[in-house]
Amino acid sequence: MSDIKRFETSARMSMAVVHNGVAYLAGQVGEPTKDISGQTQDCLDRVEALLAQVGTDKSRILSAQIWLADMADFAAMNAVWDAWVPRGSAPARATGEAKLATPDYKVEVIVTAAV
Repeated sequence: MSDIKRFETSARMSMAVVHNGVAYLAGQVGEPTKDISGQTQDCLDRVEALLAQVGTDKSRILSAQIWLADMADFAAMNAVWDAWVPRGSAPARATGEAKLATPDYKVEVIVTAAV
């Protein structure tokens, strides 16, 4: 049986869990005072830091789920995403609109990556 490794674990959740060579990251949000571009960049910076912590990187992301509080922000979010994703390494991705944890959050990014 493979070990399960948990990172930045609290009573409620872990920021990342690795099992069988796959990293599952918790949803990442940005600084609520920023606009959609700033929040998206914050999310991606946090994703990148967590991936490094578990021993992988953004070129190994298998899938991404992106939740937007308002689909009107889709183009602005995509501009930041497109600049961040390594050419030739775009993961499977889904984007939807959802009510997020607080009204100040505009975007949440959840990824799964190979380690």
